[in-house]
Amino acid sequence: MPKILNIKRIAILIAAIWLLSACQATLEATPTLPPPTQPEATATLRPSATATAAESLTPAETAILQAALSTLTASPTPQVTSTPTPTLPSLEFSLPSPTATTTTEAAWRPPAYPVPWAISPYDHFYFSRPIASRDVKLPLSNYRYGNVFFGEHVHTGMDITSDMRKPILAAGDGKVAWAGYGLYRGGVRLDDPYGKSVVIRHSFGYQGEPLFTVYAHLDEITIQEGDVVAAGDQIGLVGDTGHTTGPHLHFEVRVGENDYFATRNPALWLAPPQGWGVLVGRIESSYGRLLENQSIYLHSRLDVENEEEEDEVWIANSYTVNGINSDPYYQENFVLGDLPAGYYRVNIPYVWTVFTKIIEIRPGEVTYITFQGWRGINITEPPEPEVLFTPAP
Repeated sequence: MPKILNIKRIAILIAAIWLLSACQATLEATPTLPPPTQPEATATLRPSATATAAESLTPAETAILQAALSTLTASPTPQVTSTPTPTLPSLEFSLPSPTATTTTEAAWRPPAYPVPWAISPYDHFYFSRPIASRDVKLPLSNYRYGNVFFGEHVHTGMDITSDMRKPILAAGDGKVAWAGYGLYRGGVRLDDPYGKSVVIRHSFGYQGEPLFTVYAHLDEITIQEGDVVAAGDQIGLVGDTGHTTGPHLHFEVRVGENDYFATRNPALWLAPPQGWGVLVGRIESSYGRLLENQSIYLHSRLDVENEEEEDEVWIANSYTVNGINSDPYYQENFVLGDLPAGYYRVNIPYVWTVFTKIIEIRPGEVTYITFQGWRGINITEPPEPEVLFTPAP
């Protein structure tokens, strides 16, 4: 009879151990959080019922119990695979670097049309490029004419990026009216924002007004005041003197007088690359008020739904109103020059709505658009083209 009782006791112990093992597996499968910090306390533990029963077993019963325990220990512990928390993909921006050391395909430009170039009687592409096409790098879209930079300064020219000490060329025939420091402040001022600069008064004018071109931030000036130059003559080397963030040429066109407040948008005066064109526009609110710093996006991809089609984007901002002159005919407040001929999609965001229009850029021509708030984007054809080859006296 005692032997039968011992066997029963062993069976009960095995069952208890199995239950404890199951509980332990369940606890291991459940992720546990660290216990909250609590004041230290003295815990009173009760004797273990399993341990008390095991101490009173005979040697034979102990052997049976150890064999049962080894069987339970050999069983694999259940593993729980936790599901990772989904993470949102981070936004990635791909922006051209103005400090690239090589000319990329996107920055390549064919030679410009011969000057003077004018398909419409209202055009005046009188000037050739001040830096050779092979030396021009990716343009700085945030430093166009009429934009605000360095916090409060209005940009009265266009920036053409290039490597240090690349040749700078006269954009037209004329006479050197300024060469050195101090163009903005007057006198020889090494802190002048233009740095080393050159001004050429050209031998031709526009509607009876003299024309001037400005070349700023030069590293070296290779001509002197009073020198007579022809279009394409070297006048200096690209540099970073004055207020700059890197080597480039700041180029201006001035009409009437050599003055900061007499500037016009150079993109309407430099002959476009052959086969390329210019986009000009006037951006207004629904009530006819000029919009300042309004973004205009030009996409090479026409079909918004076609994600496989490559999309190149040009960005412009409308002019600030103060201190900026528009062309007398176009009355524009934004210009995007150097656009390969073809069809584009224009996007203009306005009051939680994006207005879209498909336009065509024609080689050597100006495409003119208007935007009037809720009226959207409209294409206005320029007058009947007439080829003019001589600048107005």
